[in-house]
Amino acid sequence: MRHQGVRQVVVVTGASGGIGRAVAREFARRGAAVGLLARGEAGLKAAADEVERLGGTALPIEVDVADQRAVDAAADRVEHELGAIDVWVNNAFTSVFAPFMEIEPDEFRRVTEVSYLGYVYGTRAALTRMLPRDRGVVVQVGSALAYRGIPLQSAYCGAKHAIQGFNESLRTELLHDKRNVHVTMVQMPAVNTPQFSWVLSRLGRRAQPVPPIYQPEVAARSVVYAADHPGRREYWVGASTVGTLIADKFMPGLLDRYLARTGYDSQQTPQRRDPRQPRNLWEPADEDADFGAHGVFDDRSARRAPQLWASHHHGLIAAAAGAGLAALAAGVAIARRR
Repeated sequence: MRHQGVRQVVVVTGASGGIGRAVAREFARRGAAVGLLARGEAGLKAAADEVERLGGTALPIEVDVADQRAVDAAADRVEHELGAIDVWVNNAFTSVFAPFMEIEPDEFRRVTEVSYLGYVYGTRAALTRMLPRDRGVVVQVGSALAYRGIPLQSAYCGAKHAIQGFNESLRTELLHDKRNVHVTMVQMPAVNTPQFSWVLSRLGRRAQPVPPIYQPEVAARSVVYAADHPGRREYWVGASTVGTLIADKFMPGLLDRYLARTGYDSQQTPQRRDPRQPRNLWEPADEDADFGAHGVFDDRSARRAPQLWASHHHGLIAAAAGAGLAALAAGVAIARRR
């Protein structure tokens, strides 16, 4: 939430690339001061330069979100140098593309520590500072995979499911205590980010997002909207997310079989995987080179999601639907009188 006439202070984890990079840009355009948390030096520097060029103030901090003490120290530094944190965006993640039995236990642990516990540590760092002031917002960048597991991503899907349960539990506690600190979650579709060029993969072919694919700016606009309107428990981005979550709710068994049949091919391009591609599981892929916000699928990615308007205006749609039903009922009543 923005405070009129006061510079907004925002923290974004995983800010050096992909969705996090696009989110930092969106807040920078509003003149926000942005704490940029990530591991890669080159990616962080480029992200900070972009924030400054767009009118924001940047504070890049090299941190591994799996390190709780480092995350808390980063929050301290943000508040010392930029001011009280208004919005904290948890976005940093890592993954392994492989069948479950081809993922080593320490790799599974690493994905869980970054992609789930990193959110827990970030949320705790934010709330430690927000609760005494009784104001602030934490936005969890989620995924349709927070509800629906798919093949070849068991570690990532497990982490996203964990975030979903954690966020729901925390939200009910804040509601119980009637706090003016909010948590909300944004469930994302497939997004064209650099992760598919640096994810640890044991697939035979190059990894890709499951089409349809959206540009990271679509995701970023949703995150900023959620930060401004955190009363909603979550937002769904993209028609594919809506369709997946509805199908999973009403026919999960059928979806299991569909994904078993299609999920391997839909996550791979026809091209063979380059065994030399960087792997960011243990070390940052953007330490020496900036990958930016976009992946390599620009020609296949949508820049808009018409469904977003509906997601952002549930109340208006419900009112219009109610008015329509009332008009229909009135028409039926009149017809019956004739």
